[in-house]
Amino acid sequence: MVSSKMAASLIKRCLSVKFKSLPPFLSARRWLLSAAYTDPKVWEARETEPQNLAVLANMMDRTYDRNFPVSSLTISRFVDNISSREEVDQAEYYLYKFRHSPNCWYLRDWTIHGWIRQCLKYGAKDKALHTLKNKVQYGIFPNDFTFNLLLDSFIKDKDFKSACSVVEEIMLQEAFDLRSTQILSLYALSNYLSTKPQLSISEERSLGASLLLCGLKQHSTVGLSAQLLGNALLGKVEFLKGIHAVFKGMPLFWARGYLGRALDVMETTAADAGDVKLSKDALDFVNVLLQELSSHTGSSGEQLEGTDKKEEEEVDEDDLAEKAKLPIYVSRFEELMNQLESQGKIEPSSFKALATTVSEQQLADAEKPELEEYLSQVQSWEAERRQLIQREKEMRLKAEQEKQERLAAGAAAQQA
Repeated sequence: MVSSKMAASLIKRCLSVKFKSLPPFLSARRWLLSAAYTDPKVWEARETEPQNLAVLANMMDRTYDRNFPVSSLTISRFVDNISSREEVDQAEYYLYKFRHSPNCWYLRDWTIHGWIRQCLKYGAKDKALHTLKNKVQYGIFPNDFTFNLLLDSFIKDKDFKSACSVVEEIMLQEAFDLRSTQILSLYALSNYLSTKPQLSISEERSLGASLLLCGLKQHSTVGLSAQLLGNALLGKVEFLKGIHAVFKGMPLFWARGYLGRALDVMETTAADAGDVKLSKDALDFVNVLLQELSSHTGSSGEQLEGTDKKEEEEVDEDDLAEKAKLPIYVSRFEELMNQLESQGKIEPSSFKALATTVSEQQLADAEKPELEEYLSQVQSWEAERRQLIQREKEMRLKAEQEKQERLAAGAAAQQA
């Protein structure tokens, strides 16, 4: 058995390695999560309960067949004892079953964390992403630290599309509280945008919301550039499909005028007395977007890709009034561009380069307090788990005593 003291010792060693032993040239050039942050030693040092998965699976199947609930400890033990890619698939099935059982609200945070770690350990990132995107069916709502592990793994594989899918889930859960999550998210979003992907309207909405909500956490050149891009993408969706298509199911501001708010970001930057700027490629992106929308309204009978007549008919009068403002927005954009240029507020570096620089300069400093918080979280989870195990033992003992009492009473009645 390994105590929480050993776990504390392990994480202290990890922190020591990262912040004291790395050569300066390595720590200065690293911009993804460090080995200390992603190291599973602290997690695997917990006191675990070795189980035979075949026996556990059989027990859960019999329990469900009798319409009885499976405990959160049982599903936790199953996830903890995964030892192969095939067993990850089995665990997915039982997570689904648990989510659709009377005990669905009791899936523990440490089980979710353990599930993501097991998926990463056994090469099943696709399975982790599937359960995350179908969270309502599986109950997978990770905390910030767990999100970071999955997001970082996709970034290191240069799979920026999947990384942005993780960022979308972070956005939907409004979990941009950790600095490292903000930095990694901006890095993933900027790299994905730099590939100039062909996006559907729904993808533009998700990407726009992710850029906007993450960018709002940072009053900096990269943060303001993200806000500009996010508002512009959401403005495009609003222009084409109406405001209800923008905020439905999204943690967004319920008011029209996202294109106007994109221009507000430009105005705020121009009026800022500090050294914040907007990246040139973000401004170019907005310019192209406005021209594209202008062409859409100016072409008789011609429609922008992703729209049809039925969709246009569903746009209400207020949405039409917002669309009518497009010439004003185009004119205002040109004025603000001249103002930004005259004030030296246009950053020549690309949005991707800005996000990379922030990662290089800030991610290492963000890690240490988060690692310390993670240690505290693991210890808290272990304390809660021990309490549940103790309660389970007491309930089993009580149930056994009641059974013996019933048998004794039955035997006494027969003798009488």
